[in-house]
Amino acid sequence: MPAITIYTTGFCPFCYHAKKLLDSKGAAYDEIDVNEVPGARREMIQRANGSHTVPQIFIDERHVGGCDDLYALEQQQQLDPLLSVE
Repeated sequence: MPAITIYTTGFCPFCYHAKKLLDSKGAAYDEIDVNEVPGARREMIQRANGSHTVPQIFIDERHVGGCDDLYALEQQQQLDPLLSVE
């Protein structure tokens, strides 16, 4: 599986749903809480080209975007190929 990073905050319903979809796919991910990890919000904004909302999801170095973007990939049947072992 590719390296997946998801930037989150506690009590974020969009973060919860994004993680739930990844969990349903059996995808392992690193979760970074931007309120708990010093400098994480700044890092997330830089990696996400200025996007400051959570979640921000990265598959390998590809910026997927937020929860809606992740679900759009799933609906378009493009998520599984991104999660497959290469």
